[in-house]
Amino acid sequence: MPKKAPVMRLISTLFRHRTIAPAVLALMVLGACVDPSVSPSTSNQPLPKPDENVYVASMDAGIQIPALPQEEIPETYRRQVVAYETDQAPGTIIINPKTRLLYYVVGKNKAIRYGISVGRAGFEWSGTADVVEKKQWPTWTPPKEMIERDPKLAKWEKGQPGGPTNPLGARAIYLKSGGVDYGYRIHGTPDWKSIGRNASSGCIRMINQDVIDLYNRLQGGEKVIVLTASGEMPKGLYIPKPPAPKKKAVAAPVNPVPALTILPPPSIAVGGAPVVVPAATPAVAPTVAPVVVAPAPAATPAPAPATACATALVNGVCPPNP
Repeated sequence: MPKKAPVMRLISTLFRHRTIAPAVLALMVLGACVDPSVSPSTSNQPLPKPDENVYVASMDAGIQIPALPQEEIPETYRRQVVAYETDQAPGTIIINPKTRLLYYVVGKNKAIRYGISVGRAGFEWSGTADVVEKKQWPTWTPPKEMIERDPKLAKWEKGQPGGPTNPLGARAIYLKSGGVDYGYRIHGTPDWKSIGRNASSGCIRMINQDVIDLYNRLQGGEKVIVLTASGEMPKGLYIPKPPAPKKKAVAAPVNPVPALTILPPPSIAVGGAPVVVPAATPAVAPTVAPVVVAPAPAATPAPAPATACATALVNGVCPPNP
């Protein structure tokens, strides 16, 4: 205020002497009320005031945006004007994945700070991009890689209409790097409790009330800088390779059928000793061995029954009876 006092005194003096036109006077009064630290190249949207609750309920395009309990949002992640040392031009967006914060530069070393959610491990990206498009309540179409990782999303392969449960939230700001769209967005989210975490698939999530505020400040073509995972200025564009979808394990049958065991054919024996037929080998087709019949042994005449002799034997023979 002390810096503005001399200006107001000069305007008052000129007005009393009527040496200044009313229109010029109005412009001078308006200029005296503008924050000189805010560049005219940035949006004319009002800056958030200290201790102002910006997370009230509202109706947007016929869709109800519920109020959020501000006391449950960590103060660091609430929308607010902060001192932020940078040499970037007003209107630049700087995203720090390490601290999960987004800065919209409004003047020399001054920015609006928003809490965000960034890509989880394996989905981080860094580099510079440009704002090429922005949409209200956008349609969300999951990429095929995401559907492969989560098959239940297949129901939205043709696109999920904008609405209170849409993952893109109330607004989407589309980015391109070097004229190429890598699928990264700055967008809202109905899951406001994810703010301050590494929870997305690479996109930048914001509370719906915050993304609407940022959306209204952008004119298109703004520069976006995404710092590295360690919070440093990027030296180039880094796009991570999406993780391969997990392969489903094939479940073993509950009652597996045991493998068949081929047994050798039984041996056949007739009469004498058994004749053993060798078992067929797996590599050679089994053959039927001929049946060998052993010859029966020659019959031995039965010995004559013994006869008692009444007299003494003669030359071992019983003599005829007299």
